[in-house]
Amino acid sequence: MFSSSCTVYGQPDELPVSEQAPIKKAESPYGNTKQISEEVIQDTIRSSSVKAIALRYFNPIGAHESAKIGELPLGVPNNLVPFITQTAIGLRQQLSVFGEDYNTPDGTAIRDYIHVVDLAQAHVVAVSRMIENNMKKPFEIFNLGTGNGYSVLEVIKSFEKVSASKLNYKIVGRRAGDVEQVWADPAFSNEELGWKAKKSLDEMTASAWKWEKKLRGER
Repeated sequence: MFSSSCTVYGQPDELPVSEQAPIKKAESPYGNTKQISEEVIQDTIRSSSVKAIALRYFNPIGAHESAKIGELPLGVPNNLVPFITQTAIGLRQQLSVFGEDYNTPDGTAIRDYIHVVDLAQAHVVAVSRMIENNMKKPFEIFNLGTGNGYSVLEVIKSFEKVSASKLNYKIVGRRAGDVEQVWADPAFSNEELGWKAKKSLDEMTASAWKWEKKLRGER
């Protein structure tokens, strides 16, 4: 079972992105490592009896409802939501929003955000598929996303709503390696795995905020 990523698609030609979309040149070193890893897995399968499933994550966020398990990046976060919550809690002075001139409704980049618990449930289903020998070919690929694209500003607005607070953020220039917009076509995963992401964006940001507050000893 391999934790892959939607970054293997680069900047896709068509949206939403299905598993049939071509693999394009990675926009970041991270995306390149996922492409290389998938190639190694496929080479291994061709030369052995190994079978594998690659789950291509879109953008996992949020925390377990208990607030006992959540996202705690080392150092300065590179991902949006931890930076949002750390800014709101006072660990970071200001959130930088990279770019406002993308070809999107509000000019900020769009991603498909999926709750980490929905992601975990997909893993359980996929592992069961392997154990029960229900795979239809030696290497299977599934997109794990909601099928909805949200801009950076929409995520910020969601957080401000669920936290009842204003976030200190600033629009800055684009960041190298960022794709303009990408979201999943989860139809194949929904049908073949019998799995579907359930959490809304507000539920995702609320769970991340609950985790951050508990982590820092706040209520």
